[in-house]
Amino acid sequence: MNWDLLLTHATLATFAGDSGYGLISDAAIACLDGKIAWLGSMRDLPSNAASSAREVHDVNGALITPGLIDCHTHLVFGGDRAQEFDMRLNGATYEEIARAGGGIVSTVRATRNASEDELFAQSLPRARALLADGVTTLEIKSGYGLELDAERRTLRTARRLGQALGIHVQTSFLGLHALPPEYKERRDDYVALVCSELLPTLANEGLVDAVDAFCEGIGFTRAETQRVFEHARQLGLRVKLHAEQLSDLDGAALVAEFNGLSADHLEYLSDKGIDAMARAGTVAVLLPGAFYALRETKLPPIEALRASGVPIAIATDCNPGTSPLLSVRLAANMACTLFRLTPEEALRGITVNAARALGLPDRGELAVGKRADLVVWNVAQPAELCYWIGGALVRQVWIGGVSVSTQA
Repeated sequence: MNWDLLLTHATLATFAGDSGYGLISDAAIACLDGKIAWLGSMRDLPSNAASSAREVHDVNGALITPGLIDCHTHLVFGGDRAQEFDMRLNGATYEEIARAGGGIVSTVRATRNASEDELFAQSLPRARALLADGVTTLEIKSGYGLELDAERRTLRTARRLGQALGIHVQTSFLGLHALPPEYKERRDDYVALVCSELLPTLANEGLVDAVDAFCEGIGFTRAETQRVFEHARQLGLRVKLHAEQLSDLDGAALVAEFNGLSADHLEYLSDKGIDAMARAGTVAVLLPGAFYALRETKLPPIEALRASGVPIAIATDCNPGTSPLLSVRLAANMACTLFRLTPEEALRGITVNAARALGLPDRGELAVGKRADLVVWNVAQPAELCYWIGGALVRQVWIGGVSVSTQA
């Protein structure tokens, strides 16, 4: 009973099982060696538990959930695109913004021109904002460097953010994000570069946990994506995909063919894609921040995903162009209001299903043996985490059983 941490008189939302919040009222939870060692009703707590635990906190009825998981972000980048936001709302077209040097090319330019220290300094406040919102596991993609050194700096910065904040960071290599300006007339050469040099080099340096691509009319074709996925498989890396955001290129079925972790966006997802995802266990990651920022009107096929039993995750898609969103709770709120998910579905989407989307079965729920990633909230019931629009609701965060400061 010599636990490292014991939290008592809590309301636990465990998210254990396939549905429901998994609520346990007037409960306690104990941690040892970074994992959950015991949880249950206070009446079942051993009588000597409080006296033998190294650290004890009475949370006075507060809600405790698993640490939140933001499973899709582009958080490391140079500069911002606020001026483009201003230009669009003053009537500028996408073409006019591009001619003025804007769009993704501007972010690539700013990222390439930034040192690793500069990228870290710019990205740290964004990562800290997510931590303050209850995020304990964070996925960060590359894709704004599009050449070896800049992609390396991006991924190294992502790892460094995790070390600095005590947060767990998963990295995804997104070489097929956009065509670099210098390869404008040499698409095949760039895809070959990604397959033969960028991906294997960065993977061998231990900087890549998964491989992503943007399979879209304005991005890369299904065939180009498949080439990169085949190289990822040779390297033993899992894959995920930006799919069916603006059109249906059958990307969801492709990522399912590779037993992919997730297909993300999915506004134009077909029944064929849903069936393939259901068979493969591929998670549907919905990104309401981009839907909102782009003022889209075509909803993802929520009912069909539900009917097929495809797990639904939610993420911020934090990026400078289409989703400058720094709150996964707000993403959950948007999933409720824009996509009509229930609060339970949205919260499972930023806990247990988000963990599945990253291939991390050791977290996302409160259960014995799982990582002791815990958030104590200044609310009484789970739905409040989706109900409140903004506001500081986090009281305390533990990651792997270690108390983590959410303050700058």
